[in-house]
Amino acid sequence: MLTILNQTHPFFHQNLKKLLQRGEDNSHSVDDIVREIIAQIRREGDSALLSLTSRLDGVSADTVEQLEIPRQELEDSLSSMDCTSRDALEAATRRIREYHEREVLQSWKFSQADGTTLGQKITPLDRMGLYVPGGKAAYPSSVLMTAVPAKVAGVQEVIMTVPSPGGEVSQMVLAAAALAGVDRVFRVGGAQAIAALAYGTQTIPAVDKIVGPGNTYVATAKKMVFGKVGIDMIAGPSEVVVICDDSVDPDWVAMDLFAQAEHDELAQSIAITDSEEMANQISQSIEKLLPTMERREIITESLSSRGAIVITDSLRSAAELSNRIAPEHLELMVREPKKLEPLITHAGAIFLGKYSAESLGDYCAGPSHVLPTSGTARFSSPLGVYDYQKRSSVIEISAGGARNIGGIASILARSEGLTAHARSAEYRRDNLTESPEQLSDP
Repeated sequence: MLTILNQTHPFFHQNLKKLLQRGEDNSHSVDDIVREIIAQIRREGDSALLSLTSRLDGVSADTVEQLEIPRQELEDSLSSMDCTSRDALEAATRRIREYHEREVLQSWKFSQADGTTLGQKITPLDRMGLYVPGGKAAYPSSVLMTAVPAKVAGVQEVIMTVPSPGGEVSQMVLAAAALAGVDRVFRVGGAQAIAALAYGTQTIPAVDKIVGPGNTYVATAKKMVFGKVGIDMIAGPSEVVVICDDSVDPDWVAMDLFAQAEHDELAQSIAITDSEEMANQISQSIEKLLPTMERREIITESLSSRGAIVITDSLRSAAELSNRIAPEHLELMVREPKKLEPLITHAGAIFLGKYSAESLGDYCAGPSHVLPTSGTARFSSPLGVYDYQKRSSVIEISAGGARNIGGIASILARSEGLTAHARSAEYRRDNLTESPEQLSDP
């Protein structure tokens, strides 16, 4: 079922390139539909949102206020949960909060010899929009992984939207919203929810940034509203690379490949090993375990179309290959993962050792599971507190500083033909009122 590639094969690089090709959705029809939805929301606000929610989700309401889920309903969902589920949600929330509290950026300043003070001021966003997928599946983990870091950052208001075909929203999702401190929740989804969050309606306030995964319509809408608001990223299908040697159980590797493949048919699962025997054992484990999987049809399609086992000549080569892929998730299931980890330069999240299953990172390890996909780990980072904080430069020039650097600014400004810039600096340099003692360097 799984393609097996060997680094020694003469067409290895061509076959690998073909495997890693990530098809982009160039559907003009999707773009056109999303563009019209956004325009409709901008023109008509609440009335467009009501119409689209009724037509696309089958949820009818007279006002958007009726689509808002009261805070008490969130609390009721949490209090009415069975103890096992509530304990799991609360434990995950604690772990996520504990991790992200260490990410908080702090303001800083320093003084120069001439009395000039420079620094950076850190402030949180005022309002954040959180999109949570709904319908076929419920994702309480997405609520925790996006809203908890926002609250740790100090975001004043978190507005959550979640589609509710038929009017129902998962109890786990609502309970997670209560635990994470989400302020308002609306039963709206799709591109119309993204447009409402970006531009605001009579009822839903405009936000500063939108985060959270969604289908192609949601991703396209996020792309189109970027610039009006910030976004976290344009996430593609989930992916994992597992680097393993012959020290691990091949059944564990197979199951970790399944864990990504079961997301959807476009997910990508790749195992890389320096052992041909291990490659064969993984293949046998896949054949053995696949019939036991509830989502085996999806897994089969994902592994057949995008999965692979790659045989390399060494673990160093495996690390180099992984850097070329720049995967969302990378597992180092080898004897000495800490020795291999320094060779890794591109990965969204790195899981060290055979006990560090990627699925633990999806739910409760601590770091956010919102990670760069489709090779963007080459230049992007996981979602964190810093995504909800802004940095402002702080510049306080002393009289001595105006004297010292005014000439530098003047020369550079005149070289660019910007004489007003130059004269602005020169006024301060040439018309100092402080005494010579005040201007002298300490």
